[in-house]
Amino acid sequence: THLAKNIRKCTDTIKPFWIAKNIATGLLPITSWLPAYRIKEWLLSDFVSGISTGLVAVLQGLAFALLVYVRPGYGLYAAFFPVIGYFLFGTSRHISVGPFPVLSIMVGEVVLKLVDEESVENSTLTTSTAIDEERIQVAATVSLLAGIFQLLLGALQVGFVIIYLSQSLISGFTTAAAIHVVVSQLKFILQLPVVGCKEPFSIFCTLGKIGGQITKTNIADLVTALIILVIVFVVKEINERYKTKLPVPIPIELFVTVVATGISYACNFKERFQVDVIGQLEKGFKPPVQLDMRVFQSCVGEAFSIAIVGFAVAFSVAKVYSVKYDYPINGNQELIAFGLSNIFCGAFSGFAASTSLSRSGVQESTGGKTQVAGLLSAVIVMIVILAIGFLLEPLQKSVLAALALGNLKGMLMQFKEIGVLWKKDKYDCMIWVVTFLCTVILGLAIGLGVSIAFELLTIVFRTQFPKCTLLANVGRSNIYKSRKDYADIYEPEGVKIFSCPAPIFFANIDFFQDKLITAVGFNPLRVLRKRNKALRKIRKMLKKGELQMTPTLKDFIRVEVDVYIVGVQDGFLDKLERCAFFDEEIKPSMFFISIHDAVLHILVKKNRDCSPKFKPMKVTTVLCVHSSLE
Repeated sequence: THLAKNIRKCTDTIKPFWIAKNIATGLLPITSWLPAYRIKEWLLSDFVSGISTGLVAVLQGLAFALLVYVRPGYGLYAAFFPVIGYFLFGTSRHISVGPFPVLSIMVGEVVLKLVDEESVENSTLTTSTAIDEERIQVAATVSLLAGIFQLLLGALQVGFVIIYLSQSLISGFTTAAAIHVVVSQLKFILQLPVVGCKEPFSIFCTLGKIGGQITKTNIADLVTALIILVIVFVVKEINERYKTKLPVPIPIELFVTVVATGISYACNFKERFQVDVIGQLEKGFKPPVQLDMRVFQSCVGEAFSIAIVGFAVAFSVAKVYSVKYDYPINGNQELIAFGLSNIFCGAFSGFAASTSLSRSGVQESTGGKTQVAGLLSAVIVMIVILAIGFLLEPLQKSVLAALALGNLKGMLMQFKEIGVLWKKDKYDCMIWVVTFLCTVILGLAIGLGVSIAFELLTIVFRTQFPKCTLLANVGRSNIYKSRKDYADIYEPEGVKIFSCPAPIFFANIDFFQDKLITAVGFNPLRVLRKRNKALRKIRKMLKKGELQMTPTLKDFIRVEVDVYIVGVQDGFLDKLERCAFFDEEIKPSMFFISIHDAVLHILVKKNRDCSPKFKPMKVTTVLCVHSSLE
């Protein structure tokens, strides 16, 4: 008794500790993996990976800032602050958090919407610095609001919203976003003073303005950008083809940036060819921005779209690496991690972050084991912000635009998925095409909303018009599959096994009835009518109530065709009992657990009664598979 009391006291003392530990581990995943960090085995790999990823992050931050219409230096903040937040709260060990071109262009759309460049240009009182500050404030505010949405969704444990964004929708949306990125970067490649356009139809408006000023193209910027694009595409193709033989991918972005910066500085491109360069980068970090509540109210819809897309892309990439390296990730915790990261980033003048596919590939392929590599990449970005950013000031903006386009290869190659989806699933192919067209034509935010609505509509169609099939026994076993897909099949004589994969409810009952009649090969109601001597007598009987129109399962029974239903859900029979479904003709004995049980019952019954009661008809038994009523 004394020992039991002591054990109980120890348990009561330890229990709060374990509860606190579980809460801390859930909210701060770093507390679970960092104490188990293998310094000797992982630190060197994470160090090399962190340096490589950090250098790429610097260049992508500068490049993607052009998509947001803010000064390039602010892209470095977007490459620094989110990494710190994700290091503490994220569950993936391999993704590289920071700017992503799709999110950047979505934030840029909001900046264009709320900062009217044309009215600004017509105002003599507004300076260029004031315009830049307003853009920065809008970009930071919408990013912070997107982070708030992500944090709330994570806190409410609704990470399941990702299931409503299918892979075909994400693929079509990111491909269309890549087209928007290409169009938005043309003005930097050609160095044209093109004022951005607002949604919808912004892409056509921008192309029209570029076409109207095409004769003003800066040839030096165009040639530089084309050379960079060719080099980047060629080297990335080499990296892809020989990734198993190369110890690390060739960091082509870093090489071309160093060379382009050196040539631009040595040859004084800015003065000689009037090219547009990065110019002075902000040194050090900015104080927290002052948020404007009017901006909050004006970009709620766009911020929610940014929150959902950013999380969907990041979670998809994180899931790939978690499966590859066999460790768990938590969708709700990922929402919290990205929410806090974007709030942190937006508060300090950055813009919305997700994960870059190419940057994550660099972090993983260069040996990154944990988010320590991500933290070291943030250190590299911090060094550029605080000390050596001035070295990049002679770099042409057209080079950054070319690097941004160079990172779109993977997304643009997703056009190949159309043929694959068409063969695999017509609905998924339609979702891809509709998402792509809507997003290109209507813009990112509106296009995403229309695409999700269309995807939900396809779910209704899939349920209302399911793909019904006739099954057969495969290889004389207890396996029953579509008879179109196999050669060695067996079909019991006079038996049709009809499969309907969707629940049967009021919206698709007529469709189900038509498909069942087509599969069986005759309409039982017509057979009933032929049994009567004259159509007039049938009509009289109908008026008198002597003959009634009955549901299709009953129609078959009336013409002496046995009907069996298999694979129903748990509790389904109780539901039918409550609905008074059974009578003298339709009995619970018509339900079976599996197809094979029903087939064996049919064969035993046929052997017991060799001569069919109704000889003129070939079909004497119908099996309905996986049917349920709603």
